[in-house]
Amino acid sequence: MHVAEEVRDALDAGIPVVALESTIISHGLPRPRNLEAAREFEAIVRDAGAVPATIAVVDGVPRVGLDEDALERIAGEGVAKASVRDLPILAARRGTGATTVAGTVAIAARAGIRVFATGGLGGVHPGASSTFDESADIPTLARHPVAVVCAGVKSVLDVGATLERMETLSVPVVGWRTDRFPMFWLSSSPHALDWRVDAVDEIAAILRDQDATGAGSGLVVANPLPIEQQWDPAEHDAVVAQATAEAERDGIHGKAVTPYLLGRIVELSEGRSLEVNLALVRSNIRLAAAIATAYAGA
Repeated sequence: MHVAEEVRDALDAGIPVVALESTIISHGLPRPRNLEAAREFEAIVRDAGAVPATIAVVDGVPRVGLDEDALERIAGEGVAKASVRDLPILAARRGTGATTVAGTVAIAARAGIRVFATGGLGGVHPGASSTFDESADIPTLARHPVAVVCAGVKSVLDVGATLERMETLSVPVVGWRTDRFPMFWLSSSPHALDWRVDAVDEIAAILRDQDATGAGSGLVVANPLPIEQQWDPAEHDAVVAQATAEAERDGIHGKAVTPYLLGRIVELSEGRSLEVNLALVRSNIRLAAAIATAYAGA
């Protein structure tokens, strides 16, 4: 693993660091907007007084913190989508991959980074009772002490089943100034949360208690978009239903499902979903930087 000098120095000095995933760059956003967004995400972290650590695998080496050349490579064509299971294969083949939430969490934990910002978590797919289609994000969070700031799980998933899986695997979930679990593009869902937090100092205290007790699991911080910034719910429901039906018709399955759906939803919504997606990632990054700063100030 290669940790960029800036990130290593920050970790050694107790300066706040925020991990960022790279799959959103290579598979979640259209080109060339993806590279612009990658630079913007890092700038948001810096503006908040923290150090960004975008994570990816480059030529077989997990990298924590990317220079401009590496960012451009990850934003290009032909980059593998790398979850935890893919990391040793990429290493053996000296391949290049953009890390998913799970892949990013695993590498961030190895580097000692405690806070990570993303858009939405993966989770249990509809029909998983027969297909067993479940993202590695949730079991990975159960094994690695990284706090993930997200806008819930992607709303193309079975949100209720995903929350049940997190409970079963003892992954704690807190709502940031909300009593209901957000649903990615939408600010709320029918699912109530057991725990609400209203101050970053409280989240930092939770992380410190996890450290002290050796809990071993991560923490999901569910951060809803303000309702005025969410996608129109009626259009959301119609577009997601159409994209899901098309994926089933075309036989899309496994880890190809989410990139397919996100791309098709952008097309069907004429870019409206993309703008909401970018807004929620920005919001999550700002909150993650605030949490990392509070945690570093212990």
